[in-house]
Amino acid sequence: MTDTGEPGRKTPASSRLLMGRIGAAQGIRGEVRITPFTADPLALAGYGPLETDRAGLTVTISNARLAKSVLVARIEGISDRNAAEKLNGVGLYVERENLPPVEHEDDFYHADLIGLAARLADGTLLGEVIAVPNFGAGDLLEVRDRATGATSYFPFTRAAVPEIRLRDGFLTIAPPDEIEGEAPDGQGAP
Repeated sequence: MTDTGEPGRKTPASSRLLMGRIGAAQGIRGEVRITPFTADPLALAGYGPLETDRAGLTVTISNARLAKSVLVARIEGISDRNAAEKLNGVGLYVERENLPPVEHEDDFYHADLIGLAARLADGTLLGEVIAVPNFGAGDLLEVRDRATGATSYFPFTRAAVPEIRLRDGFLTIAPPDEIEGEAPDGQGAP
């Protein structure tokens, strides 16, 4: 979705969703490590040819296994470590129409959150959701303040994000006390 200048108002743009990113080579036979961005990591191998963020490159996963939090995969046409290393950092995309539809009103893809207005419970506008990163400790919402351009991160948990209203174009954030200026020990920020 693309920004129209007003938080919560989106217009259709690219229908490609980032589903994973190829990382380092694994071994000497051309396998790669893939960080999946899917609820079921092994499902990534079942989407058929995957578009990439590298011009003219489409890849097909021929075999994959789960190893901790990454997939170790064989890519068709890649048979040695040197070729696998050249794929490091490549993003893997699927057209939205090739994904299963969401079954319930409360279900969504993380990409659906991009562009939503982020508000406090009293309606105060914090900014706009620009990303849903995960740096290893759980999903976060990255929110950009439209006035200053500064970004803030909020944990993407039910407690911190109690309400998501996709149809209305916003979500509600209940910032943890530390973010609102309270020290974790309850003594208040200096």
